[in-house]
Amino acid sequence: MPVEFIGMLGTNGFSESRLPSGPAIDKTYVAAIAQAHEYAGFDRALIGYFSVGADGFQVASYAAAQTSRLKFLLAHRPGFVAPALAARQLASLDHFTDGRLAVHIITGGDDAEQQKEGDFLDKDQRYARTDEYLDIVKKVWTLDRPFDHDGQHYRVKGAFTPIKPLQKPHLPVYFGGSSDVALRVAAKHADVYALWGESLAQVRETVNAVRAAAAAHGRQGPIRFSLSLRPILGATEAEAWARAERILEAARALQPKSTVYGPRAGGPQNVGSQRLLAAAAQGKVLDKRLWTEIAALTGAKGNSTSLVGTPEQVTESLLEYYDIGISTFLIRGFDPIEDALQYGRELLPLVRAQIARRDTESPTRTAIAV
Repeated sequence: MPVEFIGMLGTNGFSESRLPSGPAIDKTYVAAIAQAHEYAGFDRALIGYFSVGADGFQVASYAAAQTSRLKFLLAHRPGFVAPALAARQLASLDHFTDGRLAVHIITGGDDAEQQKEGDFLDKDQRYARTDEYLDIVKKVWTLDRPFDHDGQHYRVKGAFTPIKPLQKPHLPVYFGGSSDVALRVAAKHADVYALWGESLAQVRETVNAVRAAAAAHGRQGPIRFSLSLRPILGATEAEAWARAERILEAARALQPKSTVYGPRAGGPQNVGSQRLLAAAAQGKVLDKRLWTEIAALTGAKGNSTSLVGTPEQVTESLLEYYDIGISTFLIRGFDPIEDALQYGRELLPLVRAQIARRDTESPTRTAIAV
């Protein structure tokens, strides 16, 4: 089974351990980090969605103009753009990027974050809206005739456009969300279901649950799985753990100043963060090298668990996830450009070589959940 690596683009180089500097949108930085990911051999780069961030459509368009091979994963929250319009926007961008676009559907798991942009639905209502939204988007992408839709959240009459995605049958649809309702909607719509970096046992459980839910929709094979991690590499294991400690110290010092990763009142509403915090409560290190202290420090704001070790050791851990069904790894570092380049030199080639070797030795082997 082929392996895919996804990085992440930002408009300003900050992380839990680095404060932003310069303008909120730094065009030079966007070009540099996009080109770094292309040079490093990443397949795609995620462009995240934040209520206070730059518009992802514009970032993707600019980054695509600075690169020739790198593909993009555009995070998109249903509810703020009408679905027929979003379908046309995404299809148009797919053409202008020469078929390098995929969409990552993020329904939103935090009421306060949603309300900043005028969305006052509760979580269950948001996922019901997402389900309906994707029904319409996919019809706009694929039907060669006008159609009507009269639903709970959307009504269209005679919806149609000749602007279809360059990719067929449509753009790849990635889907994030860890609650039961998210799983049900993902099982119906997702080409790739995305998880944060949990333990092997947690990931195995989720993979099996999503596959069972997808089977209820008659989807036995197509759905794939992505795992988000923050690898920390060193020439030796001791060196890698020393770097992890330096990152933790810097994150602790910067947390009171951070507008993104600073303390928040109460626990997180989204189940993904709750699951990471539950994992962190089990220990600072899970399995062989899954490091949870940044998640614990920040309240698991975003994907915040790391695999720590030498490139060979981290490769071994990634292969363990591969063996239970993960074929996409979304990896980003705490020093965004520097780490992307290091991954390209030291990690991506190792993982790809190991998977190619194993697939050659066992041509009929597929990754399955056990």
